[in-house]
Amino acid sequence: MNPSELDALYAFLAATAVAALLTPFTMRLARRVGAIDQPRERGLSDRETPRLGGLAVFAAVAVAGEIWLRGALARTEVLLPHGVHHTHLVSFPWTGILAAGAVITLVGALDDRFDFHPAVKLAGQILAAIVAVRGGVNVPYITLPFFGPLAFPQAGPTLTVIGLVAMMNVVNFSDGVDGLAAGVCAIVAAAFAIIAFNLEQNAGGVLAAITAGAALGFLFHNFPPASSFMGDAGSNLLGLLMGCVAVEGELKTSAVVAFALPMILLAVPFLDTTFVVLKRLKYGRPVYAADQEHLHHRMARIGYGVRRTLLFFYGWTLMLAGLALALRFIPYSYDDAAGHGHLRLGWAILVGVLGLIVAAASVYLIYVLEIFRWVSLRRLPKPRPDASEAPMARESGDEEP
Repeated sequence: MNPSELDALYAFLAATAVAALLTPFTMRLARRVGAIDQPRERGLSDRETPRLGGLAVFAAVAVAGEIWLRGALARTEVLLPHGVHHTHLVSFPWTGILAAGAVITLVGALDDRFDFHPAVKLAGQILAAIVAVRGGVNVPYITLPFFGPLAFPQAGPTLTVIGLVAMMNVVNFSDGVDGLAAGVCAIVAAAFAIIAFNLEQNAGGVLAAITAGAALGFLFHNFPPASSFMGDAGSNLLGLLMGCVAVEGELKTSAVVAFALPMILLAVPFLDTTFVVLKRLKYGRPVYAADQEHLHHRMARIGYGVRRTLLFFYGWTLMLAGLALALRFIPYSYDDAAGHGHLRLGWAILVGVLGLIVAAASVYLIYVLEIFRWVSLRRLPKPRPDASEAPMARESGDEEP
């Protein structure tokens, strides 16, 4: 284990401990200032629950990052796209990421207390993304299969801001059940860390490990029945961190497969968000308006309990993470002396089979679940108006950007 990997391990453990220890204090603060999630008709919560758990997540990230990430920066190398025969030591934009995290945590915490208009929340997300980009988080190029590096030096900052805002909303939208966003982010960030170290993006790997640890530490208090909600402060912060990890840990490399890895790892929240947004557009509802069309809501309506729902999403995320790791670590291709790529038939078939299995399972989990829901509901008696939804605890941060 190299020094940066040890930094990541210690940072992960520290972030887990800090988040777990500080969450009870954020619960007391939430009760004191009135940042309490109330049961609502459109939601699935049946009890009052304190928000502001995102403050503990931010503190965990800040403490672990200041101690261990800065120590890993001198060991971070990034391979430039215009020549594989030379490398440059660059400064990881930790200060910019930390400042952006502070901005979005503050905006989210105020929203958890005062319930801002969606336009105000979006403005806060854009501001945080701009702070991150001005601090150095930027995608100046991506490496596409069969085409090589695609540079966009002028549009890079704008595209990065859009991507970070999208990630914040994806995590925020998926934060609808006790333990869902925190657990999924912990799994995805852990996979990001492994891949980042393999790509020699050591600082990105440490940041991913810190993100995984902070999410896991909060999950101790958020696993059902949750005693604390992360709120918008936490869901937006985790979305921002996941976006920064994707940029600094994978996308800024010359590896062809790196472009696909974030999309695979984040497929679960992206698919859920895309499904919900398209549904709202179809019926003419505002995109930011909360409803009960998320996959976890639909699972509640066919009788899934909250823990079974979590196992469903955790298992799906682990399956996709396994595919992403396989794409990175299975030697299914190689370059010859002339630099031309070739496939190793046996390994390539194995990767293809794994990809087909994951794709088929994902299709089953989405579409067959929908068919089963439709058939089941037809067979069930019509519910009473006051008992139309199965009880399932939800987080406070879902829906509005």
